[in-house]
Amino acid sequence: MTEPHHPKTAAIIVAAGRGTRAGGEIPKQWQQLRGRQVASYTIERFLDHPRIDQVVLVMHPDDIAAGMTPDIQPHAIFSGGATRKASVLAGLEGVAQDVDRVLIHDAARPLVSKDIIDRVLDALEAYQGAAPAVAVTDTLWHGQDNLVTGLQDRAGLYRAQTPQGFHLTPLLAAHRASADDATDDVAVARAAGLDVAIVAGDEDNIKITTPGDFARAEKLMDHHMDIRCGNGYDVHRFGPGDHVWLCGVQIPHTRGLKGHSDADVGMHAVTDAIYGALGMGDIGQHFPPSDPQWKGAASHIFLEHAVALASEHGFAISNADCTLVCEYPKIGPHQPAMKAALAYIMGLDANRISVKATTSERLGFTGREEGIAAIATVTLVKS
Repeated sequence: MTEPHHPKTAAIIVAAGRGTRAGGEIPKQWQQLRGRQVASYTIERFLDHPRIDQVVLVMHPDDIAAGMTPDIQPHAIFSGGATRKASVLAGLEGVAQDVDRVLIHDAARPLVSKDIIDRVLDALEAYQGAAPAVAVTDTLWHGQDNLVTGLQDRAGLYRAQTPQGFHLTPLLAAHRASADDATDDVAVARAAGLDVAIVAGDEDNIKITTPGDFARAEKLMDHHMDIRCGNGYDVHRFGPGDHVWLCGVQIPHTRGLKGHSDADVGMHAVTDAIYGALGMGDIGQHFPPSDPQWKGAASHIFLEHAVALASEHGFAISNADCTLVCEYPKIGPHQPAMKAALAYIMGLDANRISVKATTSERLGFTGREEGIAAIATVTLVKS
């Protein structure tokens, strides 16, 4: 039996424009928005979408020559043309051979949502093309010399957005045959006789055009932040030794902590809190104690892995709070060094790290000085 064909989709991010109305010394798509390039947010939205198989970026040749590559790499980068239509055509001709459908999106729309992408893709099941739009609700005027000269009926009027989606073969033929410098791909498709469905857009799917749009985008990002909190808990019993490792600091003590690694209970709790916030298990899953290569390993290896994993998934660590539960050794004198050690590994300022200690009032295994426990909370943020 032949397996059913699953259409493959490529996203073409058009980033060859000059964007002079946005101001700045470089094109708007390469300017910073909360510490990252505008285009990088856009690329990430499509890379993270489970129904997108390929993401390609079309850049201006001057930007390629200047090394303005995105912080987040797409699957391919193509050189654009002198017009938007020429740049789109370069992307259409460069996508993978097994691609069936394409989404064409402006690099300057960094807040496009998964729902909009899904709506366009769903509409392509029944139509040759589909594009998001927002119905015009404001009264429209005609004007001249700062005077109102008439009214425009707003019935049936929409504000176009991207991504605009199409079946690849007919759109590629339409672009090759069209001589007009169309402002969007819907115009090219309709001129070729293709039907284009309208799907619901989103007011937050703004296109950065003027300097004020950067501040507006930042405000909108505040409403769409992905904030994760994770908790970590770990315990190690005392055994023979003359020191303990706690939060990356070696502290002299009459006993040591027993464990497969260096038994840094504080760092283990912080590491597990990061894994927990990501929903990706714990240290034991990533570094099994049954594996001899981790015997006696320094715990910073585990924490560095968790931090890198968070970064790979687009999260920044906002802060970490670790509480050590023990009668001895005394933690206070070592707190600054512990904060500094954790901050260095996690790439944070020390003021975003808290390390504190408490006793259990001589109750339980920590009160009997049989071991040390640690509790940690970490906050991850993706915008």
